[in-house]
Amino acid sequence: MPTSDFNTQQFAQQLPEHRTLLDILLADNLLTQEQYDDIKVKSASQNISSASIVESMGIVDEKKLAEGKAKLLGVPFISLESASFSPQAISLIPKSVVERFSLIPFMYDDKAKTISVAMSNPADLEALQFVMQKTGLTVKSFAASKGEVDKAIGEQYSQEIVGEVGEALAETETYKKTRTVDSKQIGEIIREAPIAKIVSTILEYAVASRASDVHIEPQEDRIRVRYRIDGILYDKLSLPKSVQDAVISRIKILSEMKIDEHRTPQDGRFNFKVGNEEMDLRISVLPTAFGEKIVMRLLRKTGGIPTLDELGLTGSSLRNLETAMLRPHGIIIVCGPTGSGKTTTLYSVLAKLNTTRVNIMSLEDPIEYQLPGVNQVAINPAVGLTFATGLRAFLRQDPNIILVGEIRDKETNELALQAALTGHLVFSTLHTSNASGALPRLLDLGAGSFLLASTINAILGQRIVRKICDNCKEEYTPLPQIVEEIKKTLGKLFPPPATEIKLSRGKG
Repeated sequence: MPTSDFNTQQFAQQLPEHRTLLDILLADNLLTQEQYDDIKVKSASQNISSASIVESMGIVDEKKLAEGKAKLLGVPFISLESASFSPQAISLIPKSVVERFSLIPFMYDDKAKTISVAMSNPADLEALQFVMQKTGLTVKSFAASKGEVDKAIGEQYSQEIVGEVGEALAETETYKKTRTVDSKQIGEIIREAPIAKIVSTILEYAVASRASDVHIEPQEDRIRVRYRIDGILYDKLSLPKSVQDAVISRIKILSEMKIDEHRTPQDGRFNFKVGNEEMDLRISVLPTAFGEKIVMRLLRKTGGIPTLDELGLTGSSLRNLETAMLRPHGIIIVCGPTGSGKTTTLYSVLAKLNTTRVNIMSLEDPIEYQLPGVNQVAINPAVGLTFATGLRAFLRQDPNIILVGEIRDKETNELALQAALTGHLVFSTLHTSNASGALPRLLDLGAGSFLLASTINAILGQRIVRKICDNCKEEYTPLPQIVEEIKKTLGKLFPPPATEIKLSRGKG
């Protein structure tokens, strides 16, 4: 018969007599004695739980409060920011239930017949009893902060990905036992409707969530699926190990890779369409200890090029860039880590310079956006078309403006600078962490300092900054310790003491 791990009598025996949440917070120096006394008086006079008062006052960090509840009740604490969510677990409890009780299932153990649930109120016996009856499983309760539970509910239940993948997994009965795939089985496997549905659903969610990359990572006992959204990786799915070979084979077939090669890295690409949005996917496969890891980079082939204003460039940064790009010759370099939007910035610049009076040529790997009127060339090292050979050919094509996707080696560096020196306006990117790192990198690639001084118009360093959704934005007063951290960072730029500090956050 299913049970719950939560046992109030057992916990009561473990705790000192009359110990409360306030006692724990006070012992952990999260409350002052004055705050402790004040909350006790309010709790008694207003007949409200002390936990509710602490939450409403916002004087204790949500995570610390959840850790205090975990100590009080003797249940484990979990941070959902790094948690992995099982689609099977999510599919067992409907959204209406998790919202009603402020809980989120994250792990399902078929052998032990248990389901692990993170709760903002792990002492809610009604919730535990309801989940136990709903699933027919033994419930393992974990304490978590309310903010993280609410966020996880929004992320895990807002899209249909978990439900759809869960349904597909239910159909893959033939893959319950992990088996090695050989070449004779591949044709049968990739035609399996459930496997095709799993891969399609993973990609559809990536498009819907505006992800730039999808990571499919074999672990010892599962497959982890993560999405890079606004520069941050989010753990969204956990697939059973039994479908690993089938899913990887499906993607390798679509990418025209060697399906029987498991020892060396491979690269490929394919197109994928969701509604009216067409995607170009670049696929990288890398052998790891637990199987082949796949990273899929999503490039949107449809949609307009954003303007520099829409990208968030303002003030002197925008004015300096516009001045530099209007010069007839020289080189402009955009720096930043992978995925920071360097190519998008250069496309925006080219779109602004694109007129019938100039010959614009671009050399890219790959072509990420189609720019009408621009002569775009994709490099192909397999046939000898590299950045260096392509750039050498460009100089015989009477160009006014040249875009070189990336300066990777000494030869490309020399050719790009020579082109800038001989009357061409050149744009390119460098993989450095900031603008100041560009000059040492160019010097390291063999450029003379005199040549850099004569050719560089501007070096732009950029990052992607996450924005709060305008529909979800709300103001709040930060905790004193947060204000102190901001003050240390800003120094003299920090507002005067009399100024009330207000921050914004997304409320979901």
